[in-house]
Amino acid sequence: MSRKPPKTSNSLSSRNFQLVELIRTEKIFLSLILVGFIVSALFYQQRNIAMWIGFAFAGYAAVANDSIQTIGTFIGSNQKTKWWILWLFIGGLFLLTVTYSFFEFDGDVTYQRLSDGKGGSKYPHPESFSYLQVVAPLFLLIITRLRMPVSTTFLLLSSFSATSSGITSVLAKSLSGYAMAFIVSGVIWAISYNYIRKWFKHRKSHRAWTIIQWITSGTLWSVWIMQDAANIAVYLPRQLDGVQFLGFAAVIFLGLGVIFYLKGDKIQGIVTEKTRLEDVRAATFVDFIYALLLIYKLFISTVPLSTTWVFLGVLGGREIAINILRKKSGKKHVKQSFKIVGRDMLYALIGLAVSIIIALAVNPTIHDALLGKH
Repeated sequence: MSRKPPKTSNSLSSRNFQLVELIRTEKIFLSLILVGFIVSALFYQQRNIAMWIGFAFAGYAAVANDSIQTIGTFIGSNQKTKWWILWLFIGGLFLLTVTYSFFEFDGDVTYQRLSDGKGGSKYPHPESFSYLQVVAPLFLLIITRLRMPVSTTFLLLSSFSATSSGITSVLAKSLSGYAMAFIVSGVIWAISYNYIRKWFKHRKSHRAWTIIQWITSGTLWSVWIMQDAANIAVYLPRQLDGVQFLGFAAVIFLGLGVIFYLKGDKIQGIVTEKTRLEDVRAATFVDFIYALLLIYKLFISTVPLSTTWVFLGVLGGREIAINILRKKSGKKHVKQSFKIVGRDMLYALIGLAVSIIIALAVNPTIHDALLGKH
């Protein structure tokens, strides 16, 4: 009689197959990441080259990861619109927004998010780059590929912070942003859910909704740039000259084109799995609430915050409110909504942990402040 292979053997074989399949399906992505690590190793000691390599990585990584917050609902509810039309609209707004900051703040494209308000910077441009500083955005790309909504603010800014207070102030503002977004979004959707459900259920969306959504999404995108351009520009001088500004604008503009061509890529699943966000009207409500919260946070302080956490709060509050109020038998859908929201927050916390590890390894100031001197 032939013996059946033990279950542990079958389980191990299955995992090995999944790993091989993952490598096969992601071979182009993994090859590009490997090239990125090699190029960084070759040039990280050459400051003027390293800053542009780090910036290029950060530009694509930040937009790819944060696309779920700003243009994720826009992509999801405009599936029938040609990708290049969406790209030119969002890309054009990007150029207008950063150009205004460039001229208004003497070459600063971050709306003074990196400034300490005293003529200096809380995130000074380094005299030399470490290897981990340059490749930090590659870790962000890998985590994004795994569909984890990571905070680019923590991951990219933490290794440049001049003091530990730079991280703690960002963390405090981001946590308060998540809590506020979760509560506000939950209350708004709880109050309006029955009306919205009845109004939307038997009616197709009017063409005006598309116009309203484009205006809302455009406003949200511009406000996001004002908050998060610092995450990308942190690799570059705090005041850019004309040539540097053109390079900055061109890289991000072309990166946006790739994002729209790929329809948001893997991270888009964070949006599409949420309830009815493919409806342009629902997407517009989400964008409107999120934009108002970012505008509020933008004007009360110049301290950067994790817009990812604010967005997860908006989606989380909405998802739980809707599923509690849905008239379905059983509690399975409610439990599922808590599971989705909890998983998103867990991934965000994983990203925070990775950010702190990178900051400790790269930044002696942060290491000494948090762990004590060597």
